[in-house]
Amino acid sequence: MKKLIVACGSGVATSQTVASKVDRLLKDAKVACTIEAVDMKSLEHHLKTADGYISIVKVKKDYGVPVFNGIAFLTGVGQQQELEKIIKFIQS
Repeated sequence: MKKLIVACGSGVATSQTVASKVDRLLKDAKVACTIEAVDMKSLEHHLKTADGYISIVKVKKDYGVPVFNGIAFLTGVGQQQELEKIIKFIQS
């Protein structure tokens, strides 16, 4: 099963919101995936065991894993397209 990481400053509010929403949307689509919310300070450590990263901030660094737009799940703008990208990645 693939694992995705969501990160924000504290790993509590925004990342948890996005992780919960993506988890629910994936379950509704019957797509299995582990999603973990973490703080930005521990992001690189957690990405060592992850398959992808759902970013809340603009990514300037290459983490060596696919990066998805987490803002879409906060605002709803482009959410379906980003969800489809994540599903395609998980099923690949």
